[in-house]
Amino acid sequence: MVMKADVSQVDPLEYNLATRVNIGDSLRRMAGMFPDRVAVVDGADRVTYAELNDSAEHVARALLDLGLPAQSPVAMLMMNSWRMLATYYGCAKSGMVAMPVNIVLTAADQRWILADAQATVIVVDAVFAPRVAALLPDLPLVETVIVVGGSEPFERVRTEDWDAWTASVSDVPVEVIVDDRDIVQCLYTSGTTSRPKGVLVSHVSLQIALLSDVIVTRQTWGLQSPTMLVVLPMFHTTALNTLTQPMLTVGGTAVLLPAFDPNAVLDLIERENVTHTMMLPMMWAATLAAQKAKPRDVSGVTTAIYAMAPMPDELLAAVDDTFTNADVILGSGQTEVVPATVMQFPEHRHSAPNSWGSAVPTLDVGIMQPGGGEVVGIDETGEIVYRGGNVCAGYWNNPAANAAAFAGGWFHSGDVGHIDKDAVVWFTDRVKDIIKSGGENVSSVIVERVVGGVPGVAECCVVGVPHERWGEAVTAVVVADGSVDPAQLADDVIAAAKQRLAGFQVPKQVTVLPELPKTATGKVQKHEVRAALRE
Repeated sequence: MVMKADVSQVDPLEYNLATRVNIGDSLRRMAGMFPDRVAVVDGADRVTYAELNDSAEHVARALLDLGLPAQSPVAMLMMNSWRMLATYYGCAKSGMVAMPVNIVLTAADQRWILADAQATVIVVDAVFAPRVAALLPDLPLVETVIVVGGSEPFERVRTEDWDAWTASVSDVPVEVIVDDRDIVQCLYTSGTTSRPKGVLVSHVSLQIALLSDVIVTRQTWGLQSPTMLVVLPMFHTTALNTLTQPMLTVGGTAVLLPAFDPNAVLDLIERENVTHTMMLPMMWAATLAAQKAKPRDVSGVTTAIYAMAPMPDELLAAVDDTFTNADVILGSGQTEVVPATVMQFPEHRHSAPNSWGSAVPTLDVGIMQPGGGEVVGIDETGEIVYRGGNVCAGYWNNPAANAAAFAGGWFHSGDVGHIDKDAVVWFTDRVKDIIKSGGENVSSVIVERVVGGVPGVAECCVVGVPHERWGEAVTAVVVADGSVDPAQLADDVIAAAKQRLAGFQVPKQVTVLPELPKTATGKVQKHEVRAALRE
């Protein structure tokens, strides 16, 4: 006997509405509980939960009125804004797939993504309308473009103004069948050696991840609501899924900044009584310098997260000294396993500061030998793999990548590391970034941690460059902060490395550059650095 509810006499829509997990429903719940609470601070706009949910409902109705089939992708070329969030949640409510597109990619990459996704609808900020106009001749499937801020009509396609488009539809709430495992978002990863891959995430996976993030970042539920300052771009999983949406899931306030500015960060922290924020190490450094020049009240910050790159010990200590009421912790993850996947406990800040911390409560983390096989034991190094609710549904239109990613019943991350006896994850490097020098495997991350702490170094990355004797020569590429003569800086880096690293880890060469190539979220593009050094 198989125990299963007989719902044959229940209307399918009514059953779906009563039992489903839908990201759009979470916004409706908060609007019902805290209608007048500010959900989003976006420049001069202070948008309440009732207003944000109402706008999302209108987006949902307008999308359905376009006649789109369920699970159609809705491409979004938009900066951080409350309208971007309303568009996303409108997609969720209507059963469409929200597809934020990286706005700083090349036109060629954006064209490829839009074509690969077979998008028929694009929502775009007016500032990016000329780019979309240039792409449209190569995108015959696109039928409708909705512009935030207005635009001249595009050739061949229907053109709508976002405000007018959303205002013209019925006020009746949208109620359509959306299954838990239906896809809610598609985010394309940044391709380094191949084309970007579209990562598909279901409603239920995202809901699990959002509640997990609430737990691990210690967000409060109730009358005392948290406030998150969002500095990173929301076309990326970190800002969208790890920072903004968990806050909106528990009735908090998301304070949006369109672009990083350290003084604007500090002003908003003080004015909005920000409790949580995440920045890249270079952003933290700039914020500390601005605070030293003009102090602001940052005592409200309780959680200060850093990510994307190692943070030198000296910088960590300075953040501790400035944000005295905050837990300073590292968060880690990837688009395919909705982050955070691993996060430090506050205690790890001093007991295991160079670790990734422990797995979030909704995920298993294991270590496998590259290529699959069995999960290995404590302190053995291999590929970091995941299984659990945060894991994506797979890649769009890429069966070979899916076969490799899910081999052995785990999601393969491409990261190398080990897990110690206390279940703390220690990251070594990306598989593709391990440097093989003189018969030894060198972690670029370990070397970067030392190089980044050398006085005069603003930023750094460490890569392997082909070498006749060593196979690959460990090479440090640094950006100077101007406090040390560049000619002297290279010698200082080598001297510091010899003091703190094993001989095979010491850079054979130090190159000083004016800047490092980065993604929109601040990750150094090491493949471009390697290519430049080989020229």
